[in-house]
Amino acid sequence: MAEVVLRAQLAVAGLAGKVSVDSAGTAGWHVGQPMSSRARGALAWRGLDGEAHRARQFDPAWLPDRDLVLAMDSSNLEALRVLATTKDHGPPSRTDQSHSIRLRLFGDVAGLAGADVPDPYGGNPVEYGRVLDMLQEAMPSLVAQLADVVG
Repeated sequence: MAEVVLRAQLAVAGLAGKVSVDSAGTAGWHVGQPMSSRARGALAWRGLDGEAHRARQFDPAWLPDRDLVLAMDSSNLEALRVLATTKDHGPPSRTDQSHSIRLRLFGDVAGLAGADVPDPYGGNPVEYGRVLDMLQEAMPSLVAQLADVVG
């Protein structure tokens, strides 16, 4: 849902095509599957379209091509840090350690005072709505920061 909300707000800010945005989980449970129907419904209720989204699993090989990787909660941030420092299950290299500075908590970067954004998967419409409220509250701060970076 965060990817869809961010893309929409980047478009409103005139930054579509200037910032690359994608989404992936730290586990591969739903790889290739569409976004849950509840998430798509919550987005649609707010005029946003999640139909094109397909689940992917984060690959540490992507790190050199990413300026910033945002985790939605602390446990996923820790999982990303582990992935970044144990590529191919070997000991951390200098390059792997430098990637870890690009890994940040969404709540820290987007003005949520470090709050975790909960995963509403399997929840009810109210829970999905609360998460969307958090995302829509936080995205303007993130978009403003991205606008400063890309000009």
